Amino acid sequence: MACWLMKSEPDECSVEDALAAPNATVPWVGVRNHQARNFMRDAMRVGDPVLFYHSSCAVPGIVGTARVASAACTDPTQFDRSSRYFDPSSRPEQPRWLMVDVQVIRKIPTITLPQLRARPELDGLGVLKKGNRLSITPVSESHWRAIVAGLG
Repeated sequence: MACWLMKSEPDECSVEDALAAPNATVPWVGVRNHQARNFMRDAMRVGDPVLFYHSSCAVPGIVGTARVASAACTDPTQFDRSSRYFDPSSRPEQPRWLMVDVQVIRKIPTITLPQLRARPELDGLGVLKKGNRLSITPVSESHWRAIVAGLG
């Protein structure tokens, strides 16, 4: 089983928004990076654990645990001209972008970047790598266990 860290801007979809959604499940739309798309398409499976991460905010960090709740499927926002994720070069018969559904399991106190960096056992965690801007990154099982061990 693979583990994942998935970033969301809280003004677009926060952990609280996800918890308020039916079944605490939200479509993970708007991924417009080929590598992140390929993770969803080729490696993510229903049930895979997810660290829900708030980015582009005052205090970025891990704010919840979740799970992948659906297989990858076509992201409809690529065809919606009113969406900020509209892609005029994508065609319904050959969609370029995918999404998965993500179900939040629980909200946790924010684990900030400085807190993550201060833990030697998390060396190599994707979100801590210089220049990493991917919205979806794999998390090793040892990193997953180290992060969730302190959650109780």
